[in-house]
Amino acid sequence: MLQNPFFIKRDQTLKSLVLFFVMAVLWVLWSGLYLPLLLGLGLASCVLVVLLVRRFDRFGHSSVPMHPGKGIVTYWFWLIKEIVFSSLQVTRIILSPRLQISPRLITVVAIPRGEVARVVLGNSITLTPGTLTTDIDDNGIITVHALTNESAEDVLSGEMNRRVGRLEGKP
Repeated sequence: MLQNPFFIKRDQTLKSLVLFFVMAVLWVLWSGLYLPLLLGLGLASCVLVVLLVRRFDRFGHSSVPMHPGKGIVTYWFWLIKEIVFSSLQVTRIILSPRLQISPRLITVVAIPRGEVARVVLGNSITLTPGTLTTDIDDNGIITVHALTNESAEDVLSGEMNRRVGRLEGKP
């Protein structure tokens, strides 16, 4: 089945705009410097990256499996909430005089099949305090170091795994 080139170009344009917008917002938020020269250089860098991504045709199906939309924004908010709650939990453990930790390694089978989606899952696990992704093999087996039994159970519950799977289009 042949695809209409108009829709392909339109899809690339939308992805380019989203990529530019995300990079520009992150540049402004993370730089903390609002001098005109630095803002101009940052925007020029964002434009250059978008042009390079388009030139190297990196907007293919395998390189961008998660399409911009409500689902990814919802996931970001959920992930931020998980990071905050996990941070409070780890802070409580560290400040406790008895330091009740029970470190262990666990393995999880990734629901997402795409490489980028698996990396998103691994990074999401690592961003959540108390857990660290140590390996992702070619079969989708993710090895995670958990600081406590509770953080291990959170990973084993599969909630994050399912959410990333839904971003990729898996049920």
